[in-house]
Amino acid sequence: MVKAKRGPRRKTQGRTPNRKVTDYYPVRRSSRKSKSELELIFFSTQQIDYIDGKGRGVIATKHFNRGEFVVEYHGDLIEITDAKKREAVYAQDPSTGCYMYYFQYLSKTYCVDATKETNRLGRLINHSKCGNCQTKLHDIDGVPHLILIASRDIKAGEELLYDYGDRSKASIEAHPWLKH
Repeated sequence: MVKAKRGPRRKTQGRTPNRKVTDYYPVRRSSRKSKSELELIFFSTQQIDYIDGKGRGVIATKHFNRGEFVVEYHGDLIEITDAKKREAVYAQDPSTGCYMYYFQYLSKTYCVDATKETNRLGRLINHSKCGNCQTKLHDIDGVPHLILIASRDIKAGEELLYDYGDRSKASIEAHPWLKH
């Protein structure tokens, strides 16, 4: 290893000049996006549309590669006992609808209740046995989040779909579209 010779240090009026970090390293700007920028990017990847025979649905406005994050199924994370109570309340008013997703996490049954209207679009993705999305459980700081990822490449303009997984006879009688 060869050491470079340093010249004598110059003193500015009897003391060394103060140096800044930027004298040694270039200025690096954060690539983080503000919340409004993120919302613009997030909501520009999907749009709500009316789908014949289904009602509202979500259309991709950009290409998604297989395995890519599409959207979060977002709502209130509640335990099964609270979920059953809410479901009974929702059943009293057929105009309310019910957007509840049950799942197992660490040997417990939870539910994401997305019934409340928000600007989050995961709740509006329709069912298909041959959907182009699939749900995945994602742990963030010990809290489970349900996300939908592309199960295959999705073209801009395609309706986003996933399999709700409900095959019970009662559900199919009440909602015949679950057959497809």
